[in-house]
Amino acid sequence: MTANKNNQNKKPVVLCFSGHDPSGGAGIQADIEAISAQGVHAATVITALTCQDTNQVLNFEPVDAGKLQQQAEVLLKDMQVDAIKIGMTADTKIIQAIHNILKQQPDIPVIFDPVLASGGGDALSNNELIDAMNTYLLPFCQLITPNIPEVLKLTKTQGHSADDINKAARTLLGKGTEYVLVTGTHADSAIIEHNLYHTQATVQSFQNSRLPYEYHGSGCTLASSIAAFVAKGSDTNKAIQLGLDYTFQSLQQAHAPGHGQWLPGRLFELTKD
Repeated sequence: MTANKNNQNKKPVVLCFSGHDPSGGAGIQADIEAISAQGVHAATVITALTCQDTNQVLNFEPVDAGKLQQQAEVLLKDMQVDAIKIGMTADTKIIQAIHNILKQQPDIPVIFDPVLASGGGDALSNNELIDAMNTYLLPFCQLITPNIPEVLKLTKTQGHSADDINKAARTLLGKGTEYVLVTGTHADSAIIEHNLYHTQATVQSFQNSRLPYEYHGSGCTLASSIAAFVAKGSDTNKAIQLGLDYTFQSLQQAHAPGHGQWLPGRLFELTKD
């Protein structure tokens, strides 16, 4: 088959490193849906196979790290990748393989959702994995999107006060990432506040009302949609605002196919500018 040299209809591309969630709520399917909904192409590399439903993660198995790196390198030779989104990393070998890719592509913006637990609270990480994230991934990230428990775990912070969270976020900036968006859904408040930390600016806050259910895949939806907006050319602050708006709307359209958490309804394009 003759290669198509006409790039007039080329879509932006996001390369995703994520786990597979058979429920379809989180992981690579969440990435594909959120990215595709914005008119962007998702190229996907699976990091782990999981056994989970809308209630819990029962177990997971990392893929072969060498094969993962090979898949990514083949895609990067074939496509112009405009952003990279990282989700579940599964083990330190996977992190090292992704690190090798990021070293080869220093100009591609990286959005990292540091998945340390499932939406139901099941642990998906340990101290060795957290240390590897800090060492091998954070220095290459334009943005990381931890929730409150994750920002504390990433920095091994013992307290849970607002000062502890603020200190932890700024500690992560010191690891090399340019922006840290701490999502606030785990706080006990009627209004959810997401706080954005930047190396050159004060904290910027975004707010939305709390919705009535628990949701599976909201963090994946947020990080991957931000990556899509970055790939389309938005600056980081604009991409974050658009990603938060899109994610909130996807949760408003959520559905409950199982007996556990609700799944975001992601198949729409955000039209608000």
